[in-house]
Amino acid sequence: MSSLAIYFSLFLTALIAATILPAQSEAVLAGLLLTGAYPVWALIVVASIGNVLGSAINWLLGRGIERFRDRRWFPVKPDALARTERWYRRYGRWSLLLSWAPFIGDPLTVVAGVLREPFPVFLALVTIAKVGRYLALAAVTLSLV
Repeated sequence: MSSLAIYFSLFLTALIAATILPAQSEAVLAGLLLTGAYPVWALIVVASIGNVLGSAINWLLGRGIERFRDRRWFPVKPDALARTERWYRRYGRWSLLLSWAPFIGDPLTVVAGVLREPFPVFLALVTIAKVGRYLALAAVTLSLV
């Protein structure tokens, strides 16, 4: 497989992992780090860009989803959406620093869009969280070698 295909696969996995679809970008990144065939910085940059872009897609979905919340087919129950909105309002934009976390990270990025978090603030906080997570993963993975 070519280097371009490797990087694209990592990017795509990281992007998908940041959306509501299931994917494990951490496993892909760790595996590539362990090969030693690619520069660590390049792998972290590619994974981070993909993951941040996936979160930006969630934010955009949140911005547009509001108009459909009263439809019968809407996938989130009104009570659950209201509970998540209250949580976000309580802890504010700083909760986006948990956007890397499993189970809560993706819904946080959607709710940030629903609640109209300004995109520059959203992007800065999510980038810090996502890059920080990949840096920590790289440090732990490479310490095992």
